[in-house]
Amino acid sequence: MDQTLRITEIFYSLQGEANTVGLPTVFIRLTGCPLRCNYCDTAYAFNGGEKLSIDDILQQVGHYKTRYVTVTGGEPLAQPACNSLMVRLLDAGYQVSLETSGALDVAAVDSRVSKVMDLKTPSSGELERNRYDNIQYLTAHDQVKFVIADAADYQWAKQQLELYRLVEHCQVLFSPVMDVMSPTELAERILADQLQVRFQIQLHKFLWNDARGK
Repeated sequence: MDQTLRITEIFYSLQGEANTVGLPTVFIRLTGCPLRCNYCDTAYAFNGGEKLSIDDILQQVGHYKTRYVTVTGGEPLAQPACNSLMVRLLDAGYQVSLETSGALDVAAVDSRVSKVMDLKTPSSGELERNRYDNIQYLTAHDQVKFVIADAADYQWAKQQLELYRLVEHCQVLFSPVMDVMSPTELAERILADQLQVRFQIQLHKFLWNDARGK
């Protein structure tokens, strides 16, 4: 089995979202993604990158004094060795989270990994790629993320909350598309409807203006 992965970047920053927001974290950004979401902010990871062995990746991660590692993309699960990488990280004592589009099967992801899985909203342009079977593999330490651009996205997300009883499976995150959806408007909608979800703003975009490697 090929134990190399194509890597766009490995960097150290503060986690900008999800339930470990604000914690110093090493990010491993894998190259490639089968989706083309309208609001994508990491299109630079679609192509290129450098082939690295899992040993090389762990060596780079070890330069930083943190136990938190996020495997992201692109779409990490598009590379077959992604699961092997995460197992090696877990076995080395890291707390690992996976940022995934929800379009690929998560059944084989190690149960120790905290999955942060999108359900693509209508404005993404990739609504049909949602793999709803993945919901059965989510547990209390996993998270479903809705990236919301407008009122239609919000109403759709509310429907999915009820239809799949998501808060009984996992944590639920609502995030506004920066410079498109007003964060205040989204927060007020959540409060008015008394949704049991976590509102989040992508912290790194405010601290570093979404600079690459931050």
